[in-house]
Amino acid sequence: MIAHALLAVLTLSAGQTPPTAARRTAVPTFPFPSGEVQTINLIEWNANQLPRIYERSEQLPLVDEEVAKLSKAGFTPAQLVKMIEERRCACDASADGLIRLKQAGVHPDVLSAISLHSLPPNRVLNLLVTLDFTGESRSAREAFLYFFVEDGDLTRVLTLNIPDVLANRNAYDAMVDRSDLLRARQVRRIQLPGSVPLKTYGPHRVLVAASAKPTLTHPSQLTEQERAKAQLYTFDYPRASLQSLCRLTAGYRQDAVLAYKWRFEGSRFECEWN
Repeated sequence: MIAHALLAVLTLSAGQTPPTAARRTAVPTFPFPSGEVQTINLIEWNANQLPRIYERSEQLPLVDEEVAKLSKAGFTPAQLVKMIEERRCACDASADGLIRLKQAGVHPDVLSAISLHSLPPNRVLNLLVTLDFTGESRSAREAFLYFFVEDGDLTRVLTLNIPDVLANRNAYDAMVDRSDLLRARQVRRIQLPGSVPLKTYGPHRVLVAASAKPTLTHPSQLTEQERAKAQLYTFDYPRASLQSLCRLTAGYRQDAVLAYKWRFEGSRFECEWN
């Protein structure tokens, strides 16, 4: 045993690897930074919080016209495929859309990348409805709020029963204090998230109106007075987008004559597409 130990010492001193050390895996040395360290517990790991090096580009997605323009400008198919992988593509990946891009001279490899990495088409209009009630009233003069939106040959209708909304406390119900130096007032704010199916892309018109009638299915059924107080909006509905959110805010105020009722004051409608 002493002879074996002496042999191992002599082998190491000679710069040779002993038989037992030959089976071990050497640990390589990497140039890790010696500054700040961040530790991630895999139990709490979230794939949506990967380090930035693994994230997609923060640039907006490419669209059909941009892909065709870059292709005509001389960018190679490999370059265009890399751009589409990093930025995604809000392109029309339908058969007709791919045919149009092919006719514009886009390489088949780029068409395949568009088919794989294109954003899914928008199918619904995500809508956040905010109702603000100012005053100490108990009910609304116009008991129903209507949201009419064009969808090709179809009119889609979203309706809200205001008395039912006021009677039910929910997670989106809050009191907003809008105090000022002259008069303190509180606003009861109710927010209702939802979605409206929408299949037609491009320009759309939206009509927001309040009515006492519970079963309206078309703006033509509004009275002249209700149409006069309604608001008409237009928006452009993209085929695909990273973000799709529209906000509808409707305001109600204590009626000057019937103090126990709120009257519909008007609305605001805006959309964000990314």
